[in-house]
Amino acid sequence: MKRYLGHKKILRIYIDTIDKYNGNPLWEMILKEVKKEQLSGATVIKAIAGLGAFTEMRSFKVWALAQELPLVIEIIDDEEKIRPFIEHIDTMIDNGLVTITDTEVIKYKHENFNTEVE
Repeated sequence: MKRYLGHKKILRIYIDTIDKYNGNPLWEMILKEVKKEQLSGATVIKAIAGLGAFTEMRSFKVWALAQELPLVIEIIDDEEKIRPFIEHIDTMIDNGLVTITDTEVIKYKHENFNTEVE
């Protein structure tokens, strides 16, 4: 499917596992908005450690009941869909970092179709 190929943008949203929106995990609420807004998809990546804006080390601790770990939500789509999405979710994020970078999708494989740039 050609829609997924070519020059795209990568949206990365850096938050923490403890971040909430309306009492729900923020990462989960953002994923629901990705689906609602029909973006190509999203991946949530949980880090084992990180150093945030206030230079506080956050890392996995076996003995801790609540883990405050860094999360990265990564979304790849066209810029025309990414930029409005950032505005759409802006009020959901109290603390975090949002970045956009360029990428080129050269292949996308799915059981229902295979496609790549020639």
